[in-house]
Amino acid sequence: KVPFQSVRMADGSHQALSKPDNSSPLLDGNAMVAKALARAGVDRMFGVVGIPVTSVATRAVAMGVRFIAFHNEQSAGYAASAYGYLTGRPGVLLTVSGPGCVHGLAGLSNAAVNAWPMVLISGSCDQKDFGRGDFQELDQIATVKPFSKFSAKPTSIKEIPNCVFQVLGHAVSGRPGGCYLDLPSDVLHETITESEAEKLLLEAESGWPQPNAIGTVGCSEIEAAVSLLRHAERPLIVFGKGAAFARAENGLRKFVESTGIPFLPTPMGKGLLPDTHELAATAARSLAIGKCDVALVVGARLNWLLHFGEPPKWSKDVKFILVDISKEEIEMRNPCLGLVGDAAKIMEMINKEIKNDPFCLGKSHPWVEAISKKSKENVSRMEAQLAKDVVPFNFLTPMRIIRDAVLGVGSPAPILVSEGANTMDVGRSVLIQTEPRTRLDAGTWGTMGVGLGYCIAAAVASPDRLVVAVEGDSGFGFSAMEVETLVRYKLPVVIIVFNNGGVYGGDRRSSEEITGPYKDDPAPTSFVPDSAYHKLIEAFGGHGYLVGTPTELQSALAESFSARKPAVINVIIDPYAGSESGRMQHKN
Repeated sequence: KVPFQSVRMADGSHQALSKPDNSSPLLDGNAMVAKALARAGVDRMFGVVGIPVTSVATRAVAMGVRFIAFHNEQSAGYAASAYGYLTGRPGVLLTVSGPGCVHGLAGLSNAAVNAWPMVLISGSCDQKDFGRGDFQELDQIATVKPFSKFSAKPTSIKEIPNCVFQVLGHAVSGRPGGCYLDLPSDVLHETITESEAEKLLLEAESGWPQPNAIGTVGCSEIEAAVSLLRHAERPLIVFGKGAAFARAENGLRKFVESTGIPFLPTPMGKGLLPDTHELAATAARSLAIGKCDVALVVGARLNWLLHFGEPPKWSKDVKFILVDISKEEIEMRNPCLGLVGDAAKIMEMINKEIKNDPFCLGKSHPWVEAISKKSKENVSRMEAQLAKDVVPFNFLTPMRIIRDAVLGVGSPAPILVSEGANTMDVGRSVLIQTEPRTRLDAGTWGTMGVGLGYCIAAAVASPDRLVVAVEGDSGFGFSAMEVETLVRYKLPVVIIVFNNGGVYGGDRRSSEEITGPYKDDPAPTSFVPDSAYHKLIEAFGGHGYLVGTPTELQSALAESFSARKPAVINVIIDPYAGSESGRMQHKN
């Protein structure tokens, strides 16, 4: 017979509450999860609450974890993934079971592809009811498998601490990535004494998985790398967001300035060294990658963003030195030389080797002069276009005004978030990064819809920085409702929407394409012309601006940057200013 006032214990039995033991109060599974997260150093969490995880969020807040509640799990997941990148610690996403877990896959997959540490935590149905059609039932361990480095599912409250520490540890071990924690509803309702909980937490903490030992790079390998660079006629260093994650900027700066070798950042590697540095080869990208004979690639993969390291973009004779934390990545690319390890540590070793026997190309070196000359020519052409005030706006005029406003903020520099085809592509060429980890965009996977989630993550991770999003109207639409989240948490985020009336622009069909029974429908690429996106944030108490001239845009930027409060600036763009698919037309 079950006592009238009782709770279920981890072993399935019931304990009467008529005579509570005040010396050792009881904790349920929700509190155990919260305690474990806090003990493991989690201080921020993103998500959407509901059955069965609402109490997990509530208990976590009571334990000192700041919970940022979203409208949609996809945006919350993108926030968690970006938070992992910006902080170097796993970003945590909390979702409900079934559909909530599926929505959370957007963030988990984004973390996996970009190699960012993240943990997706989802509630799940009672274990005894699995397979019987329970509420939001799903085999979530199987569902997340393609995107999860490591998954754990406690079958009793006693297993929660170890599972929490395991997923957090694996997320940052080796090449960072996404992990998954499944929380069955019945486990969350189990109870345990506080004294036993503390014992389990201590055991889990002591057994916390340490980062995988990364193969130590030998002195001979470092010597070989330096020798290749020393004897190269046209050396180049390329670095990406892997170097940014590793905090390798000091080593990179020392290397570039001691050797005089030009550098080329990937889009999210921008800012590790200032774009304005005299050895920056971004404006001479085609020349740099097409003519270099030795390329030191640090924390960047030879994927589509770098044309797979193959001709015709690269020379067929180029020798690659790849620095990557993943041995498998290096083996797949088969470079001339691979250095497996942490980018910052390897750059330190390379710099030490160079210090013992210095070399420097010098400004008058033919390769440096060629890069410098081509950069100046291309920048001059671009500046001539940017100098024109084109109204109705093209992409260049407002982008120049935004660039100047962002640079005017000074240090700490704003974090720039960008997504959209033309908007992101033009922004990569025009907007200037001067500090590390101040650019977030569609990344390796070319993910659209990341904008508002990334903004929120950036504002939470770096509260001393202004966050500025430069969004296409299509990209903004994926997560536009999260402007309410900005207002609710009073985050210093300014969203700039390039409104050109649709995906790539308005209706660009030829007359021959406008046919069939639904020819009077809007084009597949079209939105409502001149949509009042600025009104959306005003509905929640934020500030909205509608602009169509340089003076109006300059005024809106000055006011919103100064206020450091949530704002949306709706920039009306000529719908025919951009191009379909941006710079990826060959793929469409």
